This record gives sequence, structure tokens and C-alpha cells, in this order.
Amino acid sequence: MVKVSRATDYAERDASIAINSYTTVLRRPRVPHEVFATYWRDVHGPLCARIPGLAWYVQHHLNREQDAHLWPAIDGIETFADYQLDGGVEIGFASKADQDVFNAASHILFADEQNMFAATVAYALPQGSRTLIDRVADPVPNGDDGLDRIHVHLGAATEDREAFGEFMRGFAETLAADDAVIKLRLHLPDRYDNAEPAPPAPNVDHDVPAPRTIIAVIELAFESPLTRRRFFESDVFLATQDAQKAHVAYASAFAVSGVYTYVRDKHLTTAGLRGSRQAQLIERLGANNQIARDVRHLMHTGTVD
Repeated sequence: MVKVSRATDYAERDASIAINSYTTVLRRPRVPHEVFATYWRDVHGPLCARIPGLAWYVQHHLNREQDAHLWPAIDGIETFADYQLDGGVEIGFASKADQDVFNAASHILFADEQNMFAATVAYALPQGSRTLIDRVADPVPNGDDGLDRIHVHLGAATEDREAFGEFMRGFAETLAADDAVIKLRLHLPDRYDNAEPAPPAPNVDHDVPAPRTIIAVIELAFESPLTRRRFFESDVFLATQDAQKAHVAYASAFAVSGVYTYVRDKHLTTAGLRGSRQAQLIERLGANNQIARDVRHLMHTGTVD
């Protein structure tokens, strides 16, 4: 069971991620979801984790089947049209120099995207993302931890990205201050430019419609759907609705089915080294020899000390 601390806030542990990106992913239409998820977790994931320069790599798998009550409907705020996703990805760096190292080798990674993704859009966060609250003790989740997790994508009501960002920061702080919120992480990316498609993956669509060029993403976690629904009916949330209508034109929420961490603080997790499901098996069986230094060295380098 996931360990949640009401006394400890772990948000500061994300501060080392100086530069970040948030990438939306959509699977190829004729690839079954289970095949897609397995490939992404256990083939593509360890490949990405080994690209030099990375400090942070997390896959957020999204569930298309969860109900529509993930985020309140507010008059004047529409959902994004024709917007389905299968995941969101964070790829982060401790410095620009590290990012340059990654970019120089990233063609190995991006050549793999066409095997499972129909569309990917990488939103740049050159100033990083911000974790406002995190009461979850585990720094490297690898699966469904039982929390009610959602990602909310919000589109700006005007072309004024600075005003939108200022609103989103205040809005996020208001939500994070409530005891119902276990985790809140805010992504405020640069405006996306279709003239410079990202990531540079061949045979994958990277274009976005105008409403999705200026967005924010809020990652939220609650103890349960009941807690989430009660929070959205609370005076705290209801008091934000007029300001939301002034600054937000679009809002679409996505349920998270699992969070998978492959690199944290420049170190490969067991999932990053072996694959997500393999890491789950190692933990389930208590196979601590598999995470010993000599075995990790062998699996990472192909040599024995």
C-alpha cells in the first residue's frame, strides 16, 4: 500500500530537475492497448533511461475508460476537441549541458517512437516544473499505487501567456493548500510552435491545433475518487470558478492508471535498468540479489567486476 505522510512534504526532492519537458503521447490506432503499454514500459522505457544526460524520466500512463467526472464542467470552459491521450512523459535534466548531451544521442530513442506512437508532442519547460505539494513517500513509483491520480490539461483563454501563467501559479497554490490534495505538480511550458515540431521523431505526428499551443498541465493526486469529488464541491474550489472562466478556455482531464519512474537524480531505477514489469517481479519476490551492486553493474555494462 502506498505510504502517504500528513506530516512530511516531499516536494523539495524535485527541485534538482532544472529543465523539464512534458510530452503527450497517443498510441498507434491499430496497436492494442496492452501491447502498447507493455512495449512502452519494458522496451521503450529502458532504452530512454540509458540515453546519457538524463536526470529524470517518468511515464504517466492514462486510462481512457475511467468516468467523465474527473474535472468539473464549468460554463464557458470547453473540453479540447478530438483530444485523446494514452500517456504523458516527463524527461528532465539537472543542467543545460546535460540536456545537450541527451539531445546529441536522442536520435536512438526517437527512432523507436514510430513503433507504438501515432502522435507525440513535447512541450518545453526550460525553467522546469514545480511540485507544490507531495505527501507520497515513495520517490520512484512503478505502477498503480492506489491513489486517485489525474492530469488536467488547461488551455489559455487569450494569447497572453504571461497572464495565463500568473493565474495558473496562483490557482495551483490555492488547490495545493487544501488538505484533500496529496500531490500537485504544475507544468507551465513555453508556447508550442508547429514550425519546430518536437520531439524530432520520424513518422510520428507532432502538430497541435491552436487551442493547445498555450497550455498548462496540473498533476493531482487524492486519496480516492470520493475525496476528489468532495473537493470539487468545496467552497475552496467553487470560489476559483470565476477566475478560471476569465483565464481558461479549455480543460480536459485524464485518469492516471500508473506512474513508472526510470531515472531519478541521474540514477537508473530498477525499472530503468531492467524494465517496469521485471522490477515489479523483483520487488514482489524480494529478490534482493537482483538489485545488488554486482548484478546492477553486470546488467548495465555486460561485465563482471
